[in-house]
Amino acid sequence: MTNSSLRVRAGHALDLVAKARARSGSPSAQTSVELQQLQERVAMLEDDVMEARQLHRRLAELTDVVEELLVPIAQRDEARLADALERYRAGL
Repeated sequence: MTNSSLRVRAGHALDLVAKARARSGSPSAQTSVELQQLQERVAMLEDDVMEARQLHRRLAELTDVVEELLVPIAQRDEARLADALERYRAGL
């Protein structure tokens, strides 16, 4: 075989490898960009979920405090009300 025929065969082999890679699902530049964007979006959503959990926890704590304050007021239980207010102030 001559050098030129080897070059032709090598070029053909490289073309076949490139086509095989394209068919095998190797990521294109656009796919890589889309993957990066999705990863960033997932990270943002995870942060949002964490913030929502913290807000829900705080809301539950406030609801408990309000309940502790309103029940003694409704029952005219001054001692329980004073105790609940003291616990609330200590928790701040």
